Amino acid sequence: MAADTRDRLIGAMSAAPVPVPLADAAGTRDTPRPLVAHGCWYPSADPTGEWVAFICDRTGVPQLWTGLANGSEIHLLDADPDPVTEVSWSPDGRWIAYTVAPGGGEHTRVLCVRPDGTGRRIVAGADAGSSAYLGCWTRDGSAVAVTVAEPPPPTGLTVRTVLPEPSAPDHGTAFGDLPAGWAERDGPATLLGGTGHGQVGPDGSGPDHGPGAPAGHGTGVPGRATAGPVHGTAGLDGEGPGLDGGAPDRLTAYLVDPSGLGSPVLVAAESGAATLRVCDVSQDGRLALVRRGPRGRREAVVVRTADLATGSVLRVGDGDPWIGRFSQDGRTLWLRSDHERQFAALLAATLDEDGGRVGLSVVAEREGSDLELLAFAEDGRTAALAWNVRGASELETLSLSTAARPRRVPLPHEVVTRITRAGPAGGTVLALSGSQRRPGVWWAPPGGLSARTPWSSRDEDAVPPGRPPVRPVPLRPTARDGVRLGGWYYRAAGRDAGRPGPCVIHLHGGPEEQERPVFDPLYHELLGRGLDVFAPDVRGSSGWGRSFVDADLGTGRFAAIDDVADCAAHVVLDGLADPTRLAVMGRSYGGYLTMASLVWHPELFRTGVAVCGMSDLSTFFAGTEPWIAESAAHKYGHPVRDRELLRALSPMNRVDALRVPLLAVHGEHDTNVPPGESEQMVRAARERGLPAEMLTLRDEGHEFRRADNRRLFRRAAADWMQRHLGL
Repeated sequence: MAADTRDRLIGAMSAAPVPVPLADAAGTRDTPRPLVAHGCWYPSADPTGEWVAFICDRTGVPQLWTGLANGSEIHLLDADPDPVTEVSWSPDGRWIAYTVAPGGGEHTRVLCVRPDGTGRRIVAGADAGSSAYLGCWTRDGSAVAVTVAEPPPPTGLTVRTVLPEPSAPDHGTAFGDLPAGWAERDGPATLLGGTGHGQVGPDGSGPDHGPGAPAGHGTGVPGRATAGPVHGTAGLDGEGPGLDGGAPDRLTAYLVDPSGLGSPVLVAAESGAATLRVCDVSQDGRLALVRRGPRGRREAVVVRTADLATGSVLRVGDGDPWIGRFSQDGRTLWLRSDHERQFAALLAATLDEDGGRVGLSVVAEREGSDLELLAFAEDGRTAALAWNVRGASELETLSLSTAARPRRVPLPHEVVTRITRAGPAGGTVLALSGSQRRPGVWWAPPGGLSARTPWSSRDEDAVPPGRPPVRPVPLRPTARDGVRLGGWYYRAAGRDAGRPGPCVIHLHGGPEEQERPVFDPLYHELLGRGLDVFAPDVRGSSGWGRSFVDADLGTGRFAAIDDVADCAAHVVLDGLADPTRLAVMGRSYGGYLTMASLVWHPELFRTGVAVCGMSDLSTFFAGTEPWIAESAAHKYGHPVRDRELLRALSPMNRVDALRVPLLAVHGEHDTNVPPGESEQMVRAARERGLPAEMLTLRDEGHEFRRADNRRLFRRAAADWMQRHLGL
């Protein structure tokens, strides 16, 4: 690409990120006393392998720490209260990059800091309304990749532009606009009135959401004016609409020098994008590996950095975004992929000079198991592979330069959540979790056994004395149409064998997440109250093959709702659960399934707790982040072409069938699933004379990250279950 053409392309985007210096981290770097039973996760080792940067919540908030990999010395590196979500130590050891969520919400920014705590600065996401997250470092550590989600340009008050309904999606831009009144409902369930999140009166004034609350993520009430950039509207300047009718969102990926000495380099840009993350840059800088696409349709794209042209495209699975790495010479791409497969494997794509694919081979695979995590030694000669075997992890190391068989690495706990290679000698740092412990970091020297880092929680500190954690047992229910499901059953201690007990069916989010045998404080709270927990994988969950993940698409979601009822029937018929004391609970998509189960199968459950769930898929699309809407359209249905399906799948449109008490829980800054989704369901239940409450957690978004809020949530949910299950 000619220089002037590239300049015009960059100029068409909003300003590239510019590092913003901050004061050195507040507070001491001495080790504070742990205030709560803590977890440590997301490790990233320095080039020597001696030190590890990681996330720890021992102060009550997930923050950035560093510690000796094989010693007890640790330091709190950034004492600010904003939760940290990702960490990456630069290959040259000069910087630690990390992602934070200001105010606990969904909009994040990327920071860098020196390992001694000095030089702290915002690298991307400093602009109001924008959001940024981490990509990889260049091999020499001179730049870090960041992706910026840019908000639509502000235009003051906005109006809806009505366009003809498109007959097919335009893959080069965002989807077409929504017709007027698309969020309206008829029948017994109506969109409830009253001032709520994101709504304003005739004078254009609206409620104050407090510091850090993004504007314009409302409940999508049709016919109301909205102020500022609001999803579901088109600007007066006539900019093309996004999926929800507004200006299309843009995701742009850059290589940024944290010191600010070099100019940012554009790597990739997409309008109407769902995801865009730079996962690797070749040693010579010619090629970049970019992960893009909506959930269930992710792609690995090789981009030529000189002209941003696409070299090759290959399908990859959902899950961990770190999908692969280039070989030292850039002629081989090692990739975790389910291309033309049911389960993800390690593939080797042979590339030509321009990044085009000229060959593809399978390096490592397992029948019936996904390759879940992938990490490489710095010299690229060996890889560490974590396999998902029916929910548990198996770890092995593999030589990429010889035909030697993989070497199995023993694990002290059930699940590996992250792998990072540590130092030139080939050590490994692992983040582990299991049913008997809180998340911790383990050091595995070359050829040696893994050892828990002294600053991770001990297994005996996972729970208070006298109440040991419960090890779950796997179950394989069969749905009414013959599909095999999965899940884990936790039985409360102290109940006589063979005596059924009260049981909570707990549903994970995603829908592509998977239930894993890991310690969950919520489950422990419920078990301590005498409640069993069955955590199933209904269709749409990962870990059971691509066909199972896709089995809930379109009208298949009705079958996923029935799966919840079939799982409840399974534990009752097996003599585990008391059919008169069943409850249902879930978070995010699991919150949606909770509400759906209560109105599709109202005779089955005595109560439900819906956490951050969607009550109406139309208003969800109107209020969520634009890039989330782009990704969700593939899973749930397009808000224009599939609006009748979305209407039929929405619990609010069957709310007259609700018969039991409902507790809804939401983070006040959730812009993934806006709080209005819980508000309208609770209000509708109350209008029908049912007990219904809503717990709003302050300074939280879609994820609950603060220890005091998590504790409040657990206790409120357990109290609700006890009260309404008659315990």
